[in-house]
Amino acid sequence: MIVIDATSPVPPFEQLRAQLARQIQDRTLAVGARLPTIRRLAADLGLAVNTVGRAYRELEDAGLIETRGSAGSFVSAAGEQGRERAGRAAADYAAVIASVGIDTDEAIRIVRAALTRGVAASAAAPEPNGA
Repeated sequence: MIVIDATSPVPPFEQLRAQLARQIQDRTLAVGARLPTIRRLAADLGLAVNTVGRAYRELEDAGLIETRGSAGSFVSAAGEQGRERAGRAAADYAAVIASVGIDTDEAIRIVRAALTRGVAASAAAPEPNGA
């Protein structure tokens, strides 16, 4: 279930993108699952078509979904590859942290700061056509 909070400082496209990404990553949406059409989801959530379209484009850019022309958008198997890539990056990061002598608590603070900056940068990006 997707819930958009109109009072949130997080733009609706980012709320939608994050919720769908979470559902894909926790496998609530299985590989191969067909997503609602952009128009249908926009109508269901009371959002502009461009808002849903942007969320879908960002999910596709991240490899979490794929669009198959008029057949629609589907959860991509590439999402699993993304999870594996993130795991490898985490292992590499852990090795760097150990080699420079940073403790676990500080390493986690560094990651949280980087993730926060990444979400803030994504949310600050202007939406096409002001939707």
